[in-house]
Amino acid sequence: MISKNLKNFNLRQIADSGQCFRMIPCAPNDPQTAYRVISSGHFLIVEQNRDEVIFHCPDDESAFWDHYFDLGTDYGAYIRAVDPADEYLSKAAAFGSGIRILNQDLWEMIITFIISQQKTIPAIRALVEALSEKYGTRYELSSGYYYAFPTPEELNHASLDDLLALKLGYRAKYIKRTCEDVCSGKMDLDRLRGLNYSDSMEALLSCYGIGVKVANCICLFGLHHIGAFPVDTWIKKILLREYAPKSRCTSHVPESRLCAALIEENFSKYPGFAGVLQQYIFFYEREFSSKAAQTANV
Repeated sequence: MISKNLKNFNLRQIADSGQCFRMIPCAPNDPQTAYRVISSGHFLIVEQNRDEVIFHCPDDESAFWDHYFDLGTDYGAYIRAVDPADEYLSKAAAFGSGIRILNQDLWEMIITFIISQQKTIPAIRALVEALSEKYGTRYELSSGYYYAFPTPEELNHASLDDLLALKLGYRAKYIKRTCEDVCSGKMDLDRLRGLNYSDSMEALLSCYGIGVKVANCICLFGLHHIGAFPVDTWIKKILLREYAPKSRCTSHVPESRLCAALIEENFSKYPGFAGVLQQYIFFYEREFSSKAAQTANV
């Protein structure tokens, strides 16, 4: 057991920020308690009481989890850098100040975000678990067991029909081709890890089934290029509602390029960490939309 006093760290916010799918509350009906985390074959129970975070893992696993949770980075500096004139972003950063960009396994993030296309977070989580249980390595614990996410070689044992049987739909053919490309060496994960953000995007966009949004998610969450700024339906809604009305570019930029123009206009002032701010506004929007929906249903 390892205890740390941490600032700008909130387990629930990290777990609900849409970047990780194997960080699950130990008590499903009480996400304020402990979480079970699985990454790269490692297993952790972690719990938090205010600023105290307790990692239930051997001492020799501490460095792995420090890196995973990006504990060496001062996220308070990112929050302090937010332009106070941007009221929405300031509120979002304060609200989600415990979010960190995790250092996750690249291969797992590639497959996870291929799965994520047109899927809800619970559905993505269920499919990631299904792949792990069917094709990943099982590890025994003193009080149970867990499955690691399958390696490219393990997942490549699945046929296209096997993947379709898991209800992956059109994503099944993307996953199968990606497995084949990695196992054959056509897609070189080690080379990808060494590329900068721009070159990573170019390499990923050349892959079958990976578009701009998925490539940006892989860059942000699998390669830790924290300048990446993925645009999904939530982010598009924020940009059009909060930033387009006061923008100078709405009159001359075509609709297909408007979101990119709004990001350039409002977030280029945060070079190298705009992706952290993307997570703040994504989390803030989803939380308040969820609360509004719950209120409307009362």
